[in-house]
Amino acid sequence: MRRYLIATASVFLLALTSFGAGARPRGQSTSIEVQILAFNDFHGNIESPKLAVPAHDSRGDEVQVPAGGAAYLAGALEKLRKGHRYSATVSAGDLIGASPLASALFLDEPTIDAMNALHLDLNAVGNHEFDRGSSELLRMQRGGCTKYTARKPCALESFQGARFKFLAANVLTGEGETLFPSTAVLKFGALKIGFIGMTLKETGTLVTPSGVAGLHFADEAQTANALVPKLKVEGANAIVLLIHQGGYLTPFDDGTCKGLNGPILSILDKLDPAISVVVSGHTHNAYICEIAERSGGKRLLTSSGKYGTLLTDIRLRFSRHTHRLLSRSANFHIVQGEGFTGATGTAAITNAFPVDRPDLAVAAVVHRYADAARPFGERVVAHLSAPVSSKADANGEAPLGDLIADAQLAWARSHGGADLALMNAGGVRTDLTPGPDGRITYGQLFALQPFGNGIVVHNLRGEQIKRLLEQQFDSGTNTAQKPNVLSPSAGFAFSYDLGRPAGQRIVAATLNGQPLDLSATYRVVTNSFMSSGGDNFTVLQEATEKRDTGLDLDALETYLATVPAMPAGDRVKKARAAPATASKV
Repeated sequence: MRRYLIATASVFLLALTSFGAGARPRGQSTSIEVQILAFNDFHGNIESPKLAVPAHDSRGDEVQVPAGGAAYLAGALEKLRKGHRYSATVSAGDLIGASPLASALFLDEPTIDAMNALHLDLNAVGNHEFDRGSSELLRMQRGGCTKYTARKPCALESFQGARFKFLAANVLTGEGETLFPSTAVLKFGALKIGFIGMTLKETGTLVTPSGVAGLHFADEAQTANALVPKLKVEGANAIVLLIHQGGYLTPFDDGTCKGLNGPILSILDKLDPAISVVVSGHTHNAYICEIAERSGGKRLLTSSGKYGTLLTDIRLRFSRHTHRLLSRSANFHIVQGEGFTGATGTAAITNAFPVDRPDLAVAAVVHRYADAARPFGERVVAHLSAPVSSKADANGEAPLGDLIADAQLAWARSHGGADLALMNAGGVRTDLTPGPDGRITYGQLFALQPFGNGIVVHNLRGEQIKRLLEQQFDSGTNTAQKPNVLSPSAGFAFSYDLGRPAGQRIVAATLNGQPLDLSATYRVVTNSFMSSGGDNFTVLQEATEKRDTGLDLDALETYLATVPAMPAGDRVKKARAAPATASKV
């Protein structure tokens, strides 16, 4: 088969590819086909995410296809299912969390309602499913209006919960039970397909630790392999792993997936050969690859980018007589969204999947919540003369991270006093780009900081602050190869040398021009995610006299209203060349 993989640096990848034993047989008497439609990292993008997926038209010209939106996703799914007697729809995690205002303002209830309407069958939990804690996540499955967060549940209507199943094979409670079921077996006539669903084992350090207190996130491969015998006993003719962990693929790959790298590969290397298909996520990349197994066989690995802009159409073909899996194949389809014309000139889009109209039931859900959120989102909160970037420079310092740290320090000082603030890169989700007249809206601030974190002031000794800074390079997934560089508030600066041994990489730290006094006590400001040890900054768990002073969005809005000077980007210095910082997911 000819295979095409087209990618951009923004990690969107459009692929038209097929794997397996060739074309389907003409007759249907010898085989049975099951369709699995998959996506991942939807992140509550019920409205159009205003993204375009690169594609080629039939003349070979590159075009940008507007993509995404829950109603268009539903329409694409409905059209893809036509003509298929057996079809299932699955998600590989981060269905909710880090969501835009229209969903997040209502605790992602709109996304669950939309997924019910488009007939999602299974969702493997991802790290962002735990953003508001495990109790709130259980409410997402079960429904109800019990309040577990600062926001009001059931603000527009009663919430019935998900009609699809959450799977969490490696999320264990203190009693050793899984938070959600580990597996699901879907029946397709005489066939059974077993699904294992799980998140990445590092989830506990990627979300607010207090929200997952008492939970253990087990090794992915060990957990999956232990479940294979169970699914075989239940009669599974094939096993599919839905896992919220993934890989990275070099843009403009030649179609061989030779550039694929990342944590998913070490997991695949340990998986039982009985797991023949792996639907992955987390990295926001898109790929369809055949991965060689140690046993000599091959395993199909897929991922569909992000925000519901792509769908992966997986086909499993079984012997009608023996029910043995004969072949696997997969293709990408763009979920063509609002503004798509269907052609460029007279040339059709390659692999385009035009939707006659968005699904009306899902569109009704989206409009209902979007209309309710609009007054909040459109409120003008500030004016800026130029954009502020979330992207880090060569030192790992991000202007927008510095700005948020300044805002949180100012807020804490007006609520009892503080000396310095530190902001984590993963909490800075977008750039801050003013409108034509310089206006900044509340919706933009919400997109920038969607987690509803509190602002916490702590007592830390100077030596604890130094150990905290060392954890940028040596704590959990924070390494010298992939540093997790913090943004400091004005007046605080530090420099680091990655050529030095672990624990000795911070070579200088100053506050208001004076060296940090290792024996002195300072009042340090962070968001509540970091405060409880998030992003592997566990030194903050040692802090004393913690005090919650308010919400991060309130602090940023208040600070921007003062028309502050923008950060100059001179607070973090790298003593020698270092690897790029880790990406935000």
